[in-house]
Amino acid sequence: MLTDMEPVEIFTVIRERRSVRNYIDREVPETALRTIIAAGIQAPSALGLQPWQFVIVRDRSLMQRVSDYCKPILAEKIGEEARPGTEEFLAALRNPDYNIFYNAPVLVLVLGAREVVSSVLDCALCAENMMLAAWSLGIGSCWIGSAALVEQNPDLLAALKIPADHLVVAPLIFGYPAPLPPKAGRREPRITWVP
Repeated sequence: MLTDMEPVEIFTVIRERRSVRNYIDREVPETALRTIIAAGIQAPSALGLQPWQFVIVRDRSLMQRVSDYCKPILAEKIGEEARPGTEEFLAALRNPDYNIFYNAPVLVLVLGAREVVSSVLDCALCAENMMLAAWSLGIGSCWIGSAALVEQNPDLLAALKIPADHLVVAPLIFGYPAPLPPKAGRREPRITWVP
């Protein structure tokens, strides 16, 4: 048991969790962030190496700098490989007011040790635990994969205090959700049973 702050049954959390892209203007308490990270580090890791490390960013101006850096790079990549359904996101990226972090109050970077072969998988498992734990506390989250582009900018890496021996695996935003539309349904799983 993590803490006495876990009132929601796990299958309900798994079923109801969704990516949140609209937040109210309310800070996430440090105790909640520590609880979320405590859930993250319970994830399995290959050989028990636990290759993760965390950077918590509450500096909105720094988050804006990261967003401003990543947006044009992402827009160029998407523009080169346009697929159906990307037009709306591409238009958003070209909007100067659009922020890839959706104005969330906090960004948590889950970093993985470069020397550990399984870092990406291990940290992805850690990130999922964190997002589920957040939802159980009434806190929304979203994995902002495009923020990993920050690795191309040494100045931003220094500002974010990311050590050279770690890579950005899961940039996660957290905050209290604004009213949400209903969650989209899931397709039935494709299952092959082998007797």
